Amino acid sequence: QNEKELQDVVKQQEEKMMQLIDKSGEVTRLKTEVSELHRLLQRAETEAKVLWEEVRGKEHQVDTAKLQERVMLRREVDKLRLLFVEKDAENKRLTNKY
Repeated sequence: QNEKELQDVVKQQEEKMMQLIDKSGEVTRLKTEVSELHRLLQRAETEAKVLWEEVRGKEHQVDTAKLQERVMLRREVDKLRLLFVEKDAENKRLTNKY
């Protein structure tokens, strides 16, 4: 009886360890994804800044295609920022949970 109980406890512990390993892999994957989103966000912000500087210098020569591109870039920056915040929150939630 005691041996069976011990085997059950060992089995449960092994299952818990496997779950933790799975969660650890998920946390690592999320950290990588957050890092990539952060890099993309910085790149988009840099591009938007360059475009704004260009437009400020040529306000009288604004091209509508460039204006649309700038608007699209601003939307992309906002979308990336939101994704970054969501993934960061998810990452923190998982890190605190495990």
